[in-house]
Amino acid sequence: MSELTEKVISAFRVNFKHEPSYTILSPGRINIIGEHVDYNDGFVLPAAIDKYVCLAIAESGTSQCTLVALDLDKSYTFDLNTELVPVADMWANYILGVVAPLKKQFKGFNITFSSTIPMGSGLSSSAAVECGAAFALNTLFDLGLSKEQLAKLGQKAEHTFVGVKCGIMDQFASVFGKANQVIKLDCNTLAYEYYPANLGDYCLVLLDSKVKHTHLTSGYNTRRYEVETGLQIIKNAFPEVNSYRDCTMELLEAVKDGLGLTLYKRCSFVVQEINRVGEAVEALRNNDFETLGKLMNSTHEGLSADYEVSCDELDFLVAQAQNLPGVLGARMMGGGFGGCTINLLKKSALLKLEDEIQLAYKKRFGIDLEVYKVAISEGTHLYNQN
Repeated sequence: MSELTEKVISAFRVNFKHEPSYTILSPGRINIIGEHVDYNDGFVLPAAIDKYVCLAIAESGTSQCTLVALDLDKSYTFDLNTELVPVADMWANYILGVVAPLKKQFKGFNITFSSTIPMGSGLSSSAAVECGAAFALNTLFDLGLSKEQLAKLGQKAEHTFVGVKCGIMDQFASVFGKANQVIKLDCNTLAYEYYPANLGDYCLVLLDSKVKHTHLTSGYNTRRYEVETGLQIIKNAFPEVNSYRDCTMELLEAVKDGLGLTLYKRCSFVVQEINRVGEAVEALRNNDFETLGKLMNSTHEGLSADYEVSCDELDFLVAQAQNLPGVLGARMMGGGFGGCTINLLKKSALLKLEDEIQLAYKKRFGIDLEVYKVAISEGTHLYNQN
């Protein structure tokens, strides 16, 4: 039994005086490439990772439900016979939002949970909690929900109880992840394909900048407005263009004056990033990690210079990594203005990366860098104690 599952099961016994019926592991996620294209009719290339939320669950025998968040040392109790609404304890809303639309289909239950997903690092710990809770309830009460329904349930909880209008990628990756495989996901249709990611002598490492700049929400909303405005200008000139998938750099050049410099930069990043996802799939198919690394580097350059969602700390970490022998590619990951960089490197270069970048980052910004080595792992699943 792993340290995480032992902790969660033991806490369940202490809190509820009996064994849990089921124990579930629900992973965080990374996105190999395809940043800021989920809302631009593009594709993303996420994967589940070996950082998990673990949940233990059993029926309570009443209409009451108790949630115990071990990492926060907090609990929350509610009754299924009352109306469920968002509460001040934000952590509880991730589960309440999953329970609310389904509560007439089951009885009271108790949950304990804990996580090895670093909070606030952009690895989607919230989606892991939502999908883990949905999977746990689906299993305990035999609700018959499909994987796609579980992912959508998690997303709906985020929209209605947490107040974040997120896309589907995080929840989808958490539920559908497979060991050593990435998912090429069409965020519009939810059509998906698996591609092998057998890294062999290479590994993926996340560098957590430990910063979150306040530009994230405002910058995200501004970018959405800019790319929507840009697309309309492109459509006016070329009616055959329905979305960014139909657009090329040649078409962008033809309307460059009409777009203006800022919109041209935003649109060109989107068009190029959509193309890079396809190239990354081919690179993975051919075990061509050199090319994959170069694509990651290009993505960061575009995110920093054209989409302008990076920050000094992320640019510093990427530049430091790219200059180290054995590092094939590095880029910021996620919404931007903080969070993690994702790095593809030879396993033999890992110690040098850790030592040199931690020292340089501390000297430059006075921040202790966190380094996470991750493996591409199984999606939300039952933990087998035997």
